[in-house]
Amino acid sequence: MSTYVLIELAILIPACGALFIAASSRIPNLREGVTIATAASLLAVVAALYNRADLFTLPPIVLAQPLRGLELQLSAEPLGLLFAGIASLLWLITSVYTISYMRSNNESHHTRLYVCFAIALASTMGIAFSGNLITLFLFYESLTLSTYPLVTHKQDYDAIAGGRYYLGILISTSVGLLLPAIIWTWHATGTTTFNAGGILSGHIGNGGVIVLLLLYAFGIGKAALMPIHRWLPEAMVAPTPVSALLHAVAVVKAGVFCMVKVLLYVFGADMLLDCGGNNILVALAAFTIIAASLIALKQDNLKRRLAYSTVSQLSYITMAAAILTPLSVKGAVFHIAAHAFGKITLFFGAGAIYTAAHKTKVSELGGIGRRMPWTMGAFAVACLSMIGLPPAAGMLSKWFIMQGAFAADNLPVVGVLLLSTLLNASYFVPIVYTAFFKPDTTNHRHGEAPWPMVVALCATALLTVALFIWPQIPLNLAAQLPVKGG
Repeated sequence: MSTYVLIELAILIPACGALFIAASSRIPNLREGVTIATAASLLAVVAALYNRADLFTLPPIVLAQPLRGLELQLSAEPLGLLFAGIASLLWLITSVYTISYMRSNNESHHTRLYVCFAIALASTMGIAFSGNLITLFLFYESLTLSTYPLVTHKQDYDAIAGGRYYLGILISTSVGLLLPAIIWTWHATGTTTFNAGGILSGHIGNGGVIVLLLLYAFGIGKAALMPIHRWLPEAMVAPTPVSALLHAVAVVKAGVFCMVKVLLYVFGADMLLDCGGNNILVALAAFTIIAASLIALKQDNLKRRLAYSTVSQLSYITMAAAILTPLSVKGAVFHIAAHAFGKITLFFGAGAIYTAAHKTKVSELGGIGRRMPWTMGAFAVACLSMIGLPPAAGMLSKWFIMQGAFAADNLPVVGVLLLSTLLNASYFVPIVYTAFFKPDTTNHRHGEAPWPMVVALCATALLTVALFIWPQIPLNLAAQLPVKGG
């Protein structure tokens, strides 16, 4: 099977899977079997792509040419392959978790949720393998639209209100800011095709670079830079598997992926460093890291605390990428994986607590760790990763980011990293302490959540540790990215 076919299958498999899931809606076991099989097939295809020696040298696949000089293209590069690998692996684990969660909580509209999950993953694969900005934009919008029914899944007042924030902010920023930035790029350069080292050099002045960079930064609303972040905590009204999809598998990872891709393949490291425009993005991200962490400290609702943590953690990636040293970019790319494995574990844990004990607030978790040791043990491992402590993967990404900041003589960034680490500990450690060491206040007598949910969250916790021990895949891919200094 050719590499071209594998790239196309990465999008077609989840898209066709959505049709088969819908067709089997009246036979629940078959429907859920199709969901698992589709996710496993996608993972197999992406894994096969990783072993293709010609993957990064092939010309783009042209899907269509709606206008002269404007093509819809698919192509592969190291960052996109990593993103596709993370999303496909976690979709399989999420599917196992979701099936058990939906059944255990007697949730309705199972078929709609599984279909939208599959469409969202097809859109995610399209983003990962987009060959130019226009293709990226179309799949980016498809991801927003396909996840809106997931956010509003419960169809109550809170879900509808959260969905309005979600759709309103993401669509308005992408159409009002991102699309004009893409059109400006096309007008200035005559192309939207991604190119190692950028496409804007020599086509736009320093002032224009800064304005255009801000349009991209805020237009990519899924990266959740403040103040374009409100959609993310408001979307926590969705079922917990949807929260996991939003925070780890697809949506926010699509945001930071697009941010890094635009920096390296549209602007180029040399151009941004020469004009100093990257420093503005570093400052915006640093502010978001600290501000979101301070807000997270005040949240008693567990999912909202995790949501503001995500806002903060995403900006580690943006800040590190904007520093534009080889080590900082390596840290940014590695944190995409580290945060994905850690944060999905945290949301899986929150869902397991809700399923087994019907608790949603941190203050209600006294002693629950003694009744749910597997869940809270995995939760504690993920907390270590978010704080940046060994033996969890988040320690390595923070280490690379800090080394990159030192290489750029950017001591304020080092200060931000140290302060945010203390803040991370301040809102994660109390959760673990409450669960294991405070008196039992939960009135919970039923032990762990159903075993498929526990297996899924333990698997992602193990992946967090495994990535710390064997970090080669993301580091090898990050080393191939076009950054000044090699």
